[in-house]
Amino acid sequence: MAFFLETLLGGLMAGMLYSLVALGFVLIFKASGVFNFAQGAMVLFAALTMARFAEWIPQWTGVENKIAANLIAFGIAVVVMFAVAWLIERLVLRHLVNQEGTTLLMATLGIGYFLDGMGQTLFGSAIYKIDIGMPKEPVFAFNSVFEGGLLINKEDLYAALIAAVLVTLLSIFFQKTSTGRALRAVADDHRRRRALAYR
Repeated sequence: MAFFLETLLGGLMAGMLYSLVALGFVLIFKASGVFNFAQGAMVLFAALTMARFAEWIPQWTGVENKIAANLIAFGIAVVVMFAVAWLIERLVLRHLVNQEGTTLLMATLGIGYFLDGMGQTLFGSAIYKIDIGMPKEPVFAFNSVFEGGLLINKEDLYAALIAAVLVTLLSIFFQKTSTGRALRAVADDHRRRRALAYR
């Protein structure tokens, strides 16, 4: 029973993280009408940017505080990805709205391969880690209920909680703010235009 619950909890926590990936696909599609298969490559490029700058900043500036270095690296990654996303939208995606699915698939896959190659060219192909100080050691819970307790990974637990908070905030944003309602209206307009195009 303990093993089953450990597996179930692990799957649920991993599913919370995958829900963020799914939300990303849905948000991009609803806002632009383009199903962006390059999303994973864009996330990887952002992670590589942050990981490398978090490593370089202490060398360049002498900042030894890990939190400060990570915050600066995060800020740089946000700026870099804003520029990358703007270029992709301007040069590629805005020309593909309401195009055939095959065209969109091939274009966004091409963007993904380009970003994969560019990331390795700029930052190298070695394995890097982003150390934000999140505890990684597992803990044993419910020792009094199950012999030996349930093994729970703290890192997965915190990541799942953060994902749950982000999903909740996103839901509130779309339901309660004028900007969120406007984005929903844009999505409905895209849907109507696609329906008319297929008639």
